[in-house]
Amino acid sequence: MAYKTQMTGMRGVYLVAAELSRLGFIVSPTSRSAAGADILVTDQKCKRTYSVQVKTNAKVFNFWLIGNKAKETVSETHIYVLVNIRQYKRAGEKIEYFVVPSKQLARGGYHKGNWPNIGRDKILDCENNWAIFGKAT
Repeated sequence: MAYKTQMTGMRGVYLVAAELSRLGFIVSPTSRSAAGADILVTDQKCKRTYSVQVKTNAKVFNFWLIGNKAKETVSETHIYVLVNIRQYKRAGEKIEYFVVPSKQLARGGYHKGNWPNIGRDKILDCENNWAIFGKAT
């Protein structure tokens, strides 16, 4: 049986894939064992391609664990999408997306003990920043 954290991670990947598809992009989730890229994305003319790493929280956190390789995996075409799935008793569920260039994530990340992470305060300007992918058509 999959761990709850694995299920949360998988849910985040498919939420991001669905949002990119809604925006008109061609989207393909990778094998869960692929290092560095959870989703491969291209525009409809296959002129621009991107690799996407998804990090998902299902509890109210103000940071995401980003892993040790975040500083090494920097490219103009490598994008992080940090997802918060927030549960509210009265309002239900709210999903937040922070679409962050890998360069910005590498600069803003820090270590807290042995856990490389990035705080929400470092990426507020990236909320729903889907424009980073350009136009799908």
